[in-house]
Amino acid sequence: MTASNDPRNAQAPQPVRWLTFSDHDPDFLNLTYVYPVLSRRMQGISIGINLNTNNACNWACVYCQVPGLHRGDAPEVNLPLLEAELKGLLDNPALSPMIPPDTPAAMREIRDIAFSGNGEPTSSPQFLQAVEIAKRQRDAHGLKIPLVLITNGSLMLRPEVQEGIRALKEAGGVVWFKVDRLLPESMKQINGISYKPEQIQHRLDVACSLAPVWLQTCWVAWDGKAPGADDEAAYLEFVARNARQIQGVHLYGLARPSLQPEAPHLTALNTETMNAWAERIRATGVKVQISI
Repeated sequence: MTASNDPRNAQAPQPVRWLTFSDHDPDFLNLTYVYPVLSRRMQGISIGINLNTNNACNWACVYCQVPGLHRGDAPEVNLPLLEAELKGLLDNPALSPMIPPDTPAAMREIRDIAFSGNGEPTSSPQFLQAVEIAKRQRDAHGLKIPLVLITNGSLMLRPEVQEGIRALKEAGGVVWFKVDRLLPESMKQINGISYKPEQIQHRLDVACSLAPVWLQTCWVAWDGKAPGADDEAAYLEFVARNARQIQGVHLYGLARPSLQPEAPHLTALNTETMNAWAERIRATGVKVQISI
């Protein structure tokens, strides 16, 4: 028996890593900027673009799944590499083996290209160029899918950010604008920011003047308790006031474990509670898409 035929030298098969709802790791393919996600909200594959490769964000949301999250802005982006990675992923027919075999056919389709990742994407000074790259590659591949910006909205008053969002709209894009809480003490607890409700409103007004906007809201329990009546009332009043200018609300729960120090305080709300809360939001006159 030769060494090459000796079964003792055979390597064990490597385990398959599937795309799942619970795994949104930007390092899934060991690329720098681009990663695939099996998205609950989009009910299919979302191609993520991570401009915050340094794990820096200007907020500190307690439910965030980013390891080593710290305060800061996005670093310089290697734009040619970003475009090469996006083109390579959209070119690559090998994405399908990463999807569990029992996944329905409709869930195997690419639904969007989303600026998300490990921090606030609009903190990148090259946000506009990144939007242009995403549009160019989407169109080159004949994909009729939206570009999505997932943002906390905090930098919406910057002219360069507004320019990027205008380009996003021209590309048929949409903004998902984070509003988890409206009471200042609750924003401090959940998002790690010291904002007043009127500051959130002003930034939302600007966003809605630039592109279609959905609110995105994470609704979780703190120390076993759901958000209180005051938080609920403030949120419902805000949504009702903005019902005519937003497209709706993306409501979601704690699907993946937080990697922040506050994680022990957080638990997911049950399906009954989340559905009841969604109905109360719908009563304000807006659409609600819920992911539990």
